[in-house]
Amino acid sequence: MTTPLIPPAIDATLVLVRHGESTWIAEDRFQGRRDPPLSPRGERQAALVAARLADPGAPRSLPIPAGPPVAIWHSPLRRAQATAAAIAAAAAVPADRPPLVPEPGLSEIGQGEWEGLLLTHVVERYADDLARWRRAPVGNEAPGGEPLATADGRVRTALAGILPVLAGAAQGSVAVDLRRSPVPGYGPPPPLRPWGIVVGHEGVFRLALLALLDLPLERFWAFPFVLGGVTVVDLRHGRAVLRAHNLADHLVASEPHRA
Repeated sequence: MTTPLIPPAIDATLVLVRHGESTWIAEDRFQGRRDPPLSPRGERQAALVAARLADPGAPRSLPIPAGPPVAIWHSPLRRAQATAAAIAAAAAVPADRPPLVPEPGLSEIGQGEWEGLLLTHVVERYADDLARWRRAPVGNEAPGGEPLATADGRVRTALAGILPVLAGAAQGSVAVDLRRSPVPGYGPPPPLRPWGIVVGHEGVFRLALLALLDLPLERFWAFPFVLGGVTVVDLRHGRAVLRAHNLADHLVASEPHRA
């Protein structure tokens, strides 16, 4: 009998945070498993999402339980690790800083021969391959790249290690600021429940969301993830519900002022 990906007894929230901009993203360069650092703009994005998650109840309140997260799992690649470290360091009370847990299975999908190349160069040299990847990504990975089915397997393995931790997390006593009222449209603050943060990459998060929502790999392009954005998934009774996707109001300050 196959073990279900989402534990039947779970009652928790998973928050997916895409890393900030890297130097290669700023250059419009394919990354995959390569490891460039955050750009200055990416560092600002990491600081802004960290400040937002340190106080999720502040207006506009995020649909995230009160109290500190159980842990922050992250890809070991530098752009994700640095973003995760910023989130952990932003905890208002040092004792509330969640542990940082590197998870190799969350590394970005390998892009083979495209890695390190500018998008314009990939378009010039691999036009047909790129068109197939964008049209039907299953079985049409970059030359020498990682098949989606392979990446999906390791992402599921990573989730299979993370979700039982949330399912088994003890619920502590959390002080709630009763002076705050939720902003209309966002609903009341969620009840006190365990929650965790995963910091990773767009390709891996596309796969993770498909796995959690029990959607086929052919829907790979359905859920884009913005840099520094916040996506919230509620997990209850063996099922996942997408509560919010690509929340990014906190990132306005990372954009240069334009007259």
